[in-house]
Amino acid sequence: MHASPQEPVWSDDVVSLAVEVLRVLADPTRLQLAGLLLDEERSVSELAALTGRPVPGVSQHLARMRMARLVITRKQGSSVLYRVENGHVRQLVVDTIGHVEHLLDDVPAHHRRQES
Repeated sequence: MHASPQEPVWSDDVVSLAVEVLRVLADPTRLQLAGLLLDEERSVSELAALTGRPVPGVSQHLARMRMARLVITRKQGSSVLYRVENGHVRQLVVDTIGHVEHLLDDVPAHHRRQES
């Protein structure tokens, strides 16, 4: 007896776009930037200082993240501030890091922080 084929859970368009979003986050610098933008807005120069990366490179990473709608901007005077786009992006980053912490440690860092 053969199992009947099931319809895909998501459309090809949704899957293709999801893969592109994951590709954008699959860069160490961009994942670090997303982490730094989870709970507060930051400028390019602040992000560059925190990551130890040159401002032009950070700016290019943020532009790619903005095109993928992972971050949004807000102008404040002459500065542009970045933050994660929404709660879904925030959860994606937090869950990804949380999953990896479970792979690497019996008591992951995010559980140790909750116990303090």
